[in-house]
Amino acid sequence: DKLWTSPVPYELDMGLGKYMNAKGVILKAFEQIRIKSCIDFKPRDSEDFYLSFKKLDGEHLNGQNLSIGTGCDSLSTVEHEVLHALGFNHEHCRSDRDDYVQIDEGSILEGLEYNFAVIGSENSTTHETPYDYWSVMHYPKNAFSNGSASTITTIDPKYQDLIGQRLDLSPGDAIELNLLYNCSSTVAFMFYCGFSNGTMCEMNQSGSGWEVVTQVSGGPTTDHTSLPSGNGEHGYFIHVNTSGQEEDPGVLMTQIMRPKRECKVQCLQFYYYYTGNESDSLNIGIREFEDEQNTTGTFRLMGHITGRPTSYWKVHHVSLNATKNFQVVFEIKKAENSSGGFSIDDINLSETECPHVIMQIDEFENVLNTSKSGERLYSPRLYSKDGYAYRLAVVLNKTYVGMFVQLVSGVNDDQLEWPCVHRQMTFQLLDQTPNMQQQMSQRWTFTTEQNDEDSKTKTYSLFLSLEEMQYRDFLRGGSAVFMFSFDGK
Repeated sequence: DKLWTSPVPYELDMGLGKYMNAKGVILKAFEQIRIKSCIDFKPRDSEDFYLSFKKLDGEHLNGQNLSIGTGCDSLSTVEHEVLHALGFNHEHCRSDRDDYVQIDEGSILEGLEYNFAVIGSENSTTHETPYDYWSVMHYPKNAFSNGSASTITTIDPKYQDLIGQRLDLSPGDAIELNLLYNCSSTVAFMFYCGFSNGTMCEMNQSGSGWEVVTQVSGGPTTDHTSLPSGNGEHGYFIHVNTSGQEEDPGVLMTQIMRPKRECKVQCLQFYYYYTGNESDSLNIGIREFEDEQNTTGTFRLMGHITGRPTSYWKVHHVSLNATKNFQVVFEIKKAENSSGGFSIDDINLSETECPHVIMQIDEFENVLNTSKSGERLYSPRLYSKDGYAYRLAVVLNKTYVGMFVQLVSGVNDDQLEWPCVHRQMTFQLLDQTPNMQQQMSQRWTFTTEQNDEDSKTKTYSLFLSLEEMQYRDFLRGGSAVFMFSFDGK
């Protein structure tokens, strides 16, 4: 009787009015929770009970008030506070915590010992889930320390520097949330396929060109899901051969998807490997159906992949924006004298926005080690939805990486509002764990303001260290994937 009914009403307090970034981060945190659970959120109408986000000193929870103070407007901090409101306690306060961590009470600042008090099993919300060092609800090792020593020491030393992570909900957090609210589905996640056990995930094809395989002569030699392989084991992926003069080898279609959200946006993410002719094309589209009786549907082309062959698995995103029930369609168009083929693995489909920019850097550690400190890798010039020209840069610094975005001259400059204010920009290093529901990516978000010292460039000089990149799947197969979104007013 203390749990919320989804969708949970919320209100962004007027005190947040000038803190535009906090508002945007709160909405992005909701999206992550929607991807990983059945909990949805809605703006408050007249409900008596609701979440009220306020701008106070620091972040804390008081009744239904969630304070997102200065320096606390990060995705993981908002998620932490929202999980408190949804019924979560701190992970290091579990009744079984002494089996996993040691608390040094002598190192805790006087008067703050209550932050480490054990929650009895009778008040537990863990539902017998394993202790989770990765939980976004776990304090870091030096939380509330008086400086004499760490307040928390992990029994397993390899987690000592991992506790207190501020990336995202952990897979364990999502499991616990779904158990707490008896979830059997999610709000915004639709489909994942890694072709495990050699199955095609209920996908169908016209023709017989698409095959489930473990490797292909000429590449790839392993699937994407099990990278790095190294142990001689191979998982599965799908491949279509484009060799020869035969007809196009067929069309691959997912099962029918049913959009649930009012926003009617979908993002398709998958990995591909391409060894064919530069003029071969992998077309990606949707087939929409007017109603349950309609079996033929209407096809719309949403994107395509063509060009130079690859030597690595490459991530690709396609915005679908279907308004009716639909299928995702993969279609091969062969060039003359083609050889090789297309391979696809780790397909994710969600009812969320796609990132606007992707920069994949293969053999990343080698690139980092052989580059001059401060060397920059730039994206081409790109345009935001409302017409601003910009470019993204990754800054290489031997042991860590930075990112920045820079406004540049564009064809629309004389028609745009200047300075470019109230635009939210999100930098991301993708955790390439195959199923997006289990990902914990690194994100930083800022919103341009009138009083920015430099409104043309925004830099995160130390975005993530090379050591931190080893903690999650940031370098799957040796590749790093940097992403960026430029959201308008």
